[in-house]
Amino acid sequence: MFVDLACGPLTEPVTGKHWDREAVGARCRQRRSFFARRALSSGDRVFVHYGNSAEFFVDLIAIWSLGGCVIPIDTRLTAFEVETLARAARPRFSVWFGPPDDAVVRALSGLDVDVLDAAEVESGPLGEAPSAGHLVALDQDALILFTSGTTGQPKGVVHTHRSLRARWMALRSALGVAPFRRTLCLLPTHFGHGLICNSLFPWLCGQHLFIGPPFKPDLLLKLGALLDEHGITFLSSVPTLWRLALKTSAPPRLSTLERVFVGSAPLSAHLWRDIQAWTGVRDVWNAYGITETGSWLAGTSVADFTPEDGLIGEPWGGVVKVLRTGEGGAPLEATAECAAGEGGHVWVNTPALMRGYLERDDLTAQVVSAGWFHTGDIGVVDERGWLHLRGREREEINKGGMKIYPADVDAVVERFDRTIDVCTFALDDPLLGEDVGLAVVLERADPGTLRDLHDWLVRHLAAPQLPKRWYVVDEIPRSARGKVNRAGVAARCTGLQSVDLRSLRRRPA
Repeated sequence: MFVDLACGPLTEPVTGKHWDREAVGARCRQRRSFFARRALSSGDRVFVHYGNSAEFFVDLIAIWSLGGCVIPIDTRLTAFEVETLARAARPRFSVWFGPPDDAVVRALSGLDVDVLDAAEVESGPLGEAPSAGHLVALDQDALILFTSGTTGQPKGVVHTHRSLRARWMALRSALGVAPFRRTLCLLPTHFGHGLICNSLFPWLCGQHLFIGPPFKPDLLLKLGALLDEHGITFLSSVPTLWRLALKTSAPPRLSTLERVFVGSAPLSAHLWRDIQAWTGVRDVWNAYGITETGSWLAGTSVADFTPEDGLIGEPWGGVVKVLRTGEGGAPLEATAECAAGEGGHVWVNTPALMRGYLERDDLTAQVVSAGWFHTGDIGVVDERGWLHLRGREREEINKGGMKIYPADVDAVVERFDRTIDVCTFALDDPLLGEDVGLAVVLERADPGTLRDLHDWLVRHLAAPQLPKRWYVVDEIPRSARGKVNRAGVAARCTGLQSVDLRSLRRRPA
């Protein structure tokens, strides 16, 4: 495979930085020379401590062209967490743009990591002659994305150039590239959704990538104007981003948007319709993606769909099956495929599957069997062949043997007109084993609002789904990827005073 320089333009809307195709190519060659002079070579792993910038993307291409493997690092990690990842990944280089963090440098000392300031390259000459590209083996490691374990045993997803190329080819075949010609990314570039699909897919197809800081509140306040100013035709996002933008930003006026993706967390039908109304775009698609499968795997690219909770649609470049087995890694011949409408465990088969978890064959064997990947999601395939998600296997609430899916309760609470954010979680219960807990952020937490919410839930939820305890909180903590850790929210609520539900029940007139 050739890592070529046929990338699209790069623009940073916040800083005003703009590099056209020629400037991008020249800077890629300049960066390649910088890394080559420091003896970066094939097989070297490289921590990159800056993302969401033009420099990040040209450095990624430069490192790839020398055969290196890029490991994007979340800039919010502590020195201890970076050291934990370094002990697992054993990078040869730790690259910064600007002076490195002293605490991180101290943490990496003794690990044979060469710390580089890539800002030094700015004073050097730009690349002179065009380059046809540099030969890189398809099965060579290209990306390692850490999804968990920064304070314990890290879980790093390893993608090769082959698996990444398979994902991009599948997306291009299924979706085309025209709607992505002016793409905006406001997601972090250290995880799959923001990096592999929202950014690299359109950019490496020659489209114009606009890159901004992730989840920046003052940027979301003017999202509509930002879309108009730069003629954005596509963006992908997470539900958290939209909940804030819809409440704070005026909608765009110029109708340049053609397609919108929402992914990485459950999308309710209520929020889905609100996004369609705000953007003026019918093609708001619920995109289903997993880091291990190169992110976007399926979505609502189907005709005449109506938004509904959990609707995904059809796969892009892979096969999805819903099986009765719940054992990750179980032989597929020992499983049974569910009938249409029957719930089960979602497995996928795709050429974009990761090589495996870094140095963790035990974890890989738990989720990969005969080339099939056990997602850990609970789903249903309907009679049309469309996939619907019900939730995560490990998030199910087992209430006396009855399975309750937190996302189902979230979707109802979210439709209440004064809800800002919500998280349903499992409570320990001495009689039933588990019961339903609810953390909610409201515009107002006065008794009248609480009573209205209580009445709303009683009308829209089955009795077993009704939360046993409520906690009104100021915020729902989420990861950099916009995902909520339900167990973490449950732990935070421990010790907090729950709402007295008896006081919310209206007395008969």
